[in-house]
Amino acid sequence: MKKTLRLVIPADLPFAALNLSRDPVTLDIEFDWAPIEKICQLSGIDVALFKDQTEDNVGALIGTWYEVHRKHGGAPDPVQEQLIAEVEAEYLAGDQAAIISHGGGLQ
Repeated sequence: MKKTLRLVIPADLPFAALNLSRDPVTLDIEFDWAPIEKICQLSGIDVALFKDQTEDNVGALIGTWYEVHRKHGGAPDPVQEQLIAEVEAEYLAGDQAAIISHGGGLQ
């Protein structure tokens, strides 16, 4: 069962504060936790939901934040745009998505 959370993202906290980056070798996503911690604090949510559980949780938070950021005229983020393109490619690949690896190889 999915639970809907209401997040408070202050206007003075830009998406760029995440310093989203990607390791060029492993392709792992890296970012600063401080903005996520601030959002959790303001929203009354335990940050452990994002730090200690499935990475899908923090990925959904970042993805939703980015969507709102862009809808309000925010600048594109190259790393997030790349991730969106990869997800779309996996969706279009259908059953072949199981062999697509974000690490640059085949699984």
